[in-house]
Amino acid sequence: MTFLFLSSGLFLGWSLGANDAANVFGTAVGSRMISFRRAALICALFVILGAVLQGGGTSATLDSLGKVGSLAAAFTLALSAGIAVFLMTRAGLPVSSSQAIVGAIIGWNMYSGTPTDLALLGKIAGSWVASPILGAVFAVGIFLILKQIILRSPIHIFRLDQGIRTALILIGAFGAFSLGANNIANVMGVFMRAVSLPLLKLGPFTLGHEQQLFLLGGLAIAAGVFTYSRKTMDTVGKGLMKMNAEAAIAVVLAHALVLFLFSSVSLQSFLHSLSLPAIPLVPVSSSHTIVGAIVGIGLLYGGRNIRYGMLGKIATGWLLAPIIAGLLCLIALFIVENVFLLSLSSG
Repeated sequence: MTFLFLSSGLFLGWSLGANDAANVFGTAVGSRMISFRRAALICALFVILGAVLQGGGTSATLDSLGKVGSLAAAFTLALSAGIAVFLMTRAGLPVSSSQAIVGAIIGWNMYSGTPTDLALLGKIAGSWVASPILGAVFAVGIFLILKQIILRSPIHIFRLDQGIRTALILIGAFGAFSLGANNIANVMGVFMRAVSLPLLKLGPFTLGHEQQLFLLGGLAIAAGVFTYSRKTMDTVGKGLMKMNAEAAIAVVLAHALVLFLFSSVSLQSFLHSLSLPAIPLVPVSSSHTIVGAIVGIGLLYGGRNIRYGMLGKIATGWLLAPIIAGLLCLIALFIVENVFLLSLSSG
């Protein structure tokens, strides 16, 4: 029964992989520097590593926002968010899975009468505003530095092209790792209280309760990358703005850095040790970040190459995702409790 209820989280993970892989490799595939198959393989591998090795911080934050204590409730929340993300993915729009799961959690809090921690919700919502701005700033800075390096480089154009392709692969791997570390919370955060798994030994490694959840979620994300991410990659890579290889590198690296900043427990501890304000460990919107980075590069050139119609469609998807997820969650919770007669309380 545990794995049956976890199936909705796996579906959400699959939807996230199908949608957010575009944010890691969409620009590289769109600029034709990397094939879709190679991009999908690298993305799948490193998103699993990021989820298992560094997914704890943001997942704890999301768990605190919802405090979901039963498997039936966790199943319903994840399913509602997964359907919302899937609907946006079918439309080819890079939607925010972070917004979808938060919308579902708020729906749960409303249904169960649980007060929402507004301070924590404010931190999460604030990251949705900060992430595209940071993405734009980082992308512009990286792009200007990279352009100067290329202009002054004596390397032959063919070797330079190979170097750019290698850079895109390495940066994409870092981006996939950061995506797994930050966004695994969207997939498995609501199951943290509801599921208790025994220790699992895999050769020399021992996986605890949380790491097993993160591994399952990471595998689901990887499956989504392989099976259904190409359409959204095309939207990000070619639909919003045509980019050259240097711009693609800047965008992907900016995206990876922003997600890493909001998911690194080590960085937070280091800032604390220096008595500096720490960056909150919250699941930021991967889609917000990548679109902000692309728009930043576009504005650097006066905004002439930005396809504002597509940008408007993407923004519409961002607005609709939490609303759809929240409404679906309210309806689904009622059905689960009153039609299937499943208990939604932790007791």
